[in-house]
Amino acid sequence: MMRPQCETAACASPTSATPIDMIRLAGGNFTMGSNRHYPEEGPAHTRYVGEFWIDPHPVTNKEFSAFVATTGYVTVPEMPPSLEDYPDLDPSMRAPSSLVFKTKPESRQPIDWRQWWKLQTGANWRQPYGPGSVAVPDHPVVHVSYLDALAYATWCGKQLPTEAEWEFAARGGLDSADYAWGDQLSPDGRMMANYWQGNFPCENLLLDGYATTSPVGVFPPNGFGLFDMIGNVWEWTADLFVESHRPQTCCSQSSESKTRVQSSATRDVMHVLKGGSYLCAANYCERYRPAARSAQSLDTSSCHIGFRCVKHG
Repeated sequence: MMRPQCETAACASPTSATPIDMIRLAGGNFTMGSNRHYPEEGPAHTRYVGEFWIDPHPVTNKEFSAFVATTGYVTVPEMPPSLEDYPDLDPSMRAPSSLVFKTKPESRQPIDWRQWWKLQTGANWRQPYGPGSVAVPDHPVVHVSYLDALAYATWCGKQLPTEAEWEFAARGGLDSADYAWGDQLSPDGRMMANYWQGNFPCENLLLDGYATTSPVGVFPPNGFGLFDMIGNVWEWTADLFVESHRPQTCCSQSSESKTRVQSSATRDVMHVLKGGSYLCAANYCERYRPAARSAQSLDTSSCHIGFRCVKHG
């Protein structure tokens, strides 16, 4: 499902040499990926990223609301699926909708993800769990597709991070550490991020205090002063997903990377998500780590996918 990109003056906002409320990272070499976890994270290798600025936390509902109020933008989940993109879709599923996690999954065994996800009519960034729910201003915006995230970034005069930039930022200067804060998931029992504690998908112990998204900034920042790089919501990156790291496809601010973003024109294109979410658990999706990565089609949206932006120059 495609969504027209912003083409009017209303889609651009003033920029400055020193971005406001962003954190500057000098860049440099770091170890990207891991050989200790899921196969798509490997091989671990040395990468270089140049200087860039990055948002200290995921884009919030309040920030996204300002974008929508200024531009009149309509997100992908707020529109019915097009006949052109989904010619075989059941008519009963043609209402505007997005994926929402079921609080009471049909199965106690994590075998088929469709047992605990529902395509919820009326779920979108304004109503994250369907009609009657309300987006909390200081929580990360969710139910945004890659196309929606890219439109917001363009309006701000920013970009979506490459996978290498995102992982460099998430590591916070701790090269090769499993987590953004070191090698222990919960040092001295302290919850460092919003993820699932317990037996997914049925038992959430809520040791971190949150069943769904949490306000940005409530967990400790990493070494670069960045919040929620791990857990809370998955975050879109500019890079196409490939099964393993290959030097020619995971470039930092190369012309190739920019070309890939501009040529992402079909719903079958898969982009890299990073960081994990409040639904990642040790027994099912242990992807609350900087090296972890996941693939998602560019028109997909759900209650646990958000984004943050970067700026160059």
